[in-house]
Amino acid sequence: MWAQVEIKLRLPNKEAHDRVAHELRSGFRETHHQENYFFDGKNGELGKQRQVLRCRFYNHDKRAIVTLKGGQVITDGVGRGSEVEDDVEPVAARDFLTDPTKLLSVGLPFVEDLRTKQNVTELVSLGGFKNVRSDFDFEGVKLELDETQFDWGTVYEIEVETPEPEKLKPKLELLLKSRDIPYAYNTTTKFANFVNRTLK
Repeated sequence: MWAQVEIKLRLPNKEAHDRVAHELRSGFRETHHQENYFFDGKNGELGKQRQVLRCRFYNHDKRAIVTLKGGQVITDGVGRGSEVEDDVEPVAARDFLTDPTKLLSVGLPFVEDLRTKQNVTELVSLGGFKNVRSDFDFEGVKLELDETQFDWGTVYEIEVETPEPEKLKPKLELLLKSRDIPYAYNTTTKFANFVNRTLK
């Protein structure tokens, strides 16, 4: 696994989301329609270790990525945690939704470790949610503008992965403040909102 560091800012509504998109329009890259599905061991082994196993589909079946996250902590709008991921064939990944345990034998070393080192022999599906993510260039890095669609509501946020959040976050905040775009520091992850059925 490698350490993942992200700036995570919450936007209060669709209007603020769209205003950010407008301000960054000259740096627009592309938009992804994502489906996110989550899995745990039959006995909750991953949850007990604060691990999150996710399969994400991009633009229906154009791409599928399996990710294992561990122990993310968010402080002052910066999230830190471990992460490892790899691509899988989208058609094969769709099978995980009806038979989650197939994910254990897909051939990814970090997933294989769940079985051999953590004794996870059976997986169950936790369900999932959809996300519309637009990518923009900002100060030489990729800024991700998210519209996350839960069954009980929608959350809007900005995420920027960077090894130097202490340098980049003030620049991003200055942009938002100078345009009177309201925002707040994230206090929870998308997965936590999904599990707890919240919109925090």
